[in-house]
Amino acid sequence: MTLPVRMPAEWEPQDGVLMAWPHEESDWAPYLRDTEAVFSDIICAVSRFEKVVLVVPPGRAAAVKSRLTSDGAVSDRLILFEVPGNDTWARDFGPIFILENDLPRLLDYGFNGWGLKFPADRDNRINRRLHALGAFGKIPMDTPGLILEGGSIETDGRGTLLTTSQCLLEPNRNPHLDRTGIESALGRRLGFDRFLWLESGFLEGDDTDAHIDTLARFGPGDTIVHIACDDPGDSHYPALTAMARELGDFRTRDGAPYRLIPLPCPGARTDDGGERLPATYANFLVINGAVLVPTYNDARDRQALDTVASAFPEREIIGIDCSTLILQHGSLHCVTMQLPEGVLS
Repeated sequence: MTLPVRMPAEWEPQDGVLMAWPHEESDWAPYLRDTEAVFSDIICAVSRFEKVVLVVPPGRAAAVKSRLTSDGAVSDRLILFEVPGNDTWARDFGPIFILENDLPRLLDYGFNGWGLKFPADRDNRINRRLHALGAFGKIPMDTPGLILEGGSIETDGRGTLLTTSQCLLEPNRNPHLDRTGIESALGRRLGFDRFLWLESGFLEGDDTDAHIDTLARFGPGDTIVHIACDDPGDSHYPALTAMARELGDFRTRDGAPYRLIPLPCPGARTDDGGERLPATYANFLVINGAVLVPTYNDARDRQALDTVASAFPEREIIGIDCSTLILQHGSLHCVTMQLPEGVLS
């Protein structure tokens, strides 16, 4: 099926991955060294397969590239831009690319700190600054005038959107749009003609209002990989059980059930104040030839890696210890944004 406008699936060919280097003015400051090590692990892994476009604070490019090269990153695949930012959540402020008649186009949706929860003024300007600096060549850029985070949407690359009503209908994002309005706006700009809305599913400590990339992910062959809770005593059990039922009721474009692959939940992790952290294995990143999966020094890490491998059997599965990232209520997919083939100059 050829669509005049479509958003590519994450497992389609990529030019690279966008990330933003952690810095002293971000919330990573109390454990910056450990955070830098995790980012370096991710960048080194990605650079084995494709390019990494890295946003770094002004004046830091040479030092950061030297450190990454020393850590083992493929130097020729590192592209650094000195652009100021608030934080490092590239999934949510990063560019969303579509294909119009097979030609790429950049959509710069607004980012307002997950519904005005956190400062995002500098992050919200990063895409425009990268575009002005020539990061994406002469690819045209549009600003749709909507708040939309990349972590809130999943697509199969064939016109189907998987998302959560808790996030996309949250009143501090786009209060002027109801469900029908959101479907119309995203259908028109991203090419979606099928909408799968999850009404259930959440993680304690999640600041995003139930981003879909923490809960359920599309995979090739009408597959959905989703987190599942098998402990009735866990606070997540009722919502995730209800979510699994919803996923079981969804149908593919051809009317068949999806192939559902349940991921385990890691054991409960809490911060120093006793607040539960939203650790999830669903926050994996698909790149050319590999899948990077967050791990948490947990007894279920191995099971999670094997489960993701069953959804992506032709790709190398690489575990990345994200125990530090989860301290700021995010994980591996949250700090990365894939750049489809044909978008880098």
